[in-house]
Amino acid sequence: MFDGSGSMAEMGFNDIDEPRIFEARRAIANVIPDIAQDRRLGLLVYGPNGPDECTGLDLRFAPVANSARPIIDAVNTLEPAGSTPLSEAVRLAAQTLEYRTRTATILLLTDGKETCGGTPCTLATELAAKGLDTTVHVIGFKVRGSFFSWDRHSDNDHNVAESVSRCLADRTGGTYTSAETLDQLIAALRATLGCQLLF
Repeated sequence: MFDGSGSMAEMGFNDIDEPRIFEARRAIANVIPDIAQDRRLGLLVYGPNGPDECTGLDLRFAPVANSARPIIDAVNTLEPAGSTPLSEAVRLAAQTLEYRTRTATILLLTDGKETCGGTPCTLATELAAKGLDTTVHVIGFKVRGSFFSWDRHSDNDHNVAESVSRCLADRTGGTYTSAETLDQLIAALRATLGCQLLF
């Protein structure tokens, strides 16, 4: 699953020199050709192209063999937009993988937030309870906390944050990995794409 929301195009005050999407494209191009030779991969993009801000759920294709070129092309032509219906996107991926009756493994690449009213932790509990064997791995890429805060005494650094979606990994037996650089993102993708069936 790939985060295509508007925040993937952010840069500036959050100490990001170029939009996240640029490094994400480079990482995908680096990793996917090797992985796709041995693994069936699919792609679900969330964020852009919905009728409104929170309905951009685009299942490009379910897991298939030799999917490197379609994945790379889709990410390279993606124009980030929209909000982040993260929970509904994970739910759609799980349903596509028939998680109630089959083993399902999902890799979620996200820059952090659920912005469409979903509750990732509630969904994680549901997937763990109702799925046959459902695992969600999460890569939090350049996740940022709240830049503005009413709490002037807070020592929270907005550059040090975890995605709210961490509980999806924690409650389903997956891994949560933070990636801040291109090399870290490549390493995280290589580590988590060692699964048998992935989105």
